[in-house]
Amino acid sequence: MAVAVAASPNLLAQQSTAVKTTAAKASVRKAMNNADDGEFANFAEWKEVSAFIDQMVEKHGFDRAELVTMFNKVRYVDSAIQLMKPAPASKPKNWAAYRARFVEPVRIQAGVEFWNTYADALRRAEAQYGVPAEIIVGIIGVETVYGRNVGSFRVMDAITTLAFDYPNTPTREARMAFFRGELESTLLYAKESGIDPFTLLGSYAGAIGWPQFMPSSIRQYGVDFDGKGVIDLRNSPIDAIGSVAHYLAEHGWKTGMPIVFPVTLSTDTSAENRWQAFIGRGLEAKYSVDELTAAGVVPGVVLPNDMRFGLIDLQNGQNPAEYWIGTDNFYAITQYNRSFFYAMSVVDLGRAVRVAREQ
Repeated sequence: MAVAVAASPNLLAQQSTAVKTTAAKASVRKAMNNADDGEFANFAEWKEVSAFIDQMVEKHGFDRAELVTMFNKVRYVDSAIQLMKPAPASKPKNWAAYRARFVEPVRIQAGVEFWNTYADALRRAEAQYGVPAEIIVGIIGVETVYGRNVGSFRVMDAITTLAFDYPNTPTREARMAFFRGELESTLLYAKESGIDPFTLLGSYAGAIGWPQFMPSSIRQYGVDFDGKGVIDLRNSPIDAIGSVAHYLAEHGWKTGMPIVFPVTLSTDTSAENRWQAFIGRGLEAKYSVDELTAAGVVPGVVLPNDMRFGLIDLQNGQNPAEYWIGTDNFYAITQYNRSFFYAMSVVDLGRAVRVAREQ
């Protein structure tokens, strides 16, 4: 229920400013042409951006005039907005089609070349962090085809656009808060590294370099693995290797633990009602072997009793779904990208590269 109150002069002024800001945003959106370099948006005059600048000055000691000048150079990228919009709900998920995009000959061959070139760094990362080389290779291959597709958006443009004008979705406020955090990290990373933030190029979401780390992840999990004194995920594949391994280790990777096991599901009607309760239960391995088998989940191999698992469903459009159970290591990969399709593609691509390399 809306409650009517007498509007004060300050409130009326704020409402007028908000209307003008909204109108300005609408005008900017209308003028966009989906080019990566975007359009001038006068971000420094947006009320929310001004408040963000004040926070950066107070919290981190930035110079306000310098930030105003910087945000006057930021461009609005409508293509980032369009790419962030969710796919139509009616479109069925198709694991086979998704997998085929990543586990394919060009990417496999590039993975073999990458592994051969950086075998020493991959061995060192595995020894230090416990993450197998094939998983590191799988992630970098899925993310950027081993540095070939790192993105052409200016990170400042993409992240600022998403931080203050995210698409109208149920999670809009939470996503804008996330991107404002990433904008803060972008400015801090640039300041700490002594680089111009406008030189940072990345994906439409602001992910940077060979492993496509968000700015906050670079600051928290990036490592100087080549020993050159700087963390450079844009130009150092060796830093990318160490950083991916460090990220997974910090997100629950357990040395020597298997990743996934194939399973079939009971066709008994009463059993189906039980195993379906294990679908969509979060990104966590939390069920015992006994719990899963009692629900009609039939493993293809004998499973260790001291391990926890989660049930993975890979929908295949009009065809039958594929089912697996994942360990803590599978769910560590989902912390890199919160998608079962993504994590399984990493596992399958890494395995395919290893097999091709051994032939």
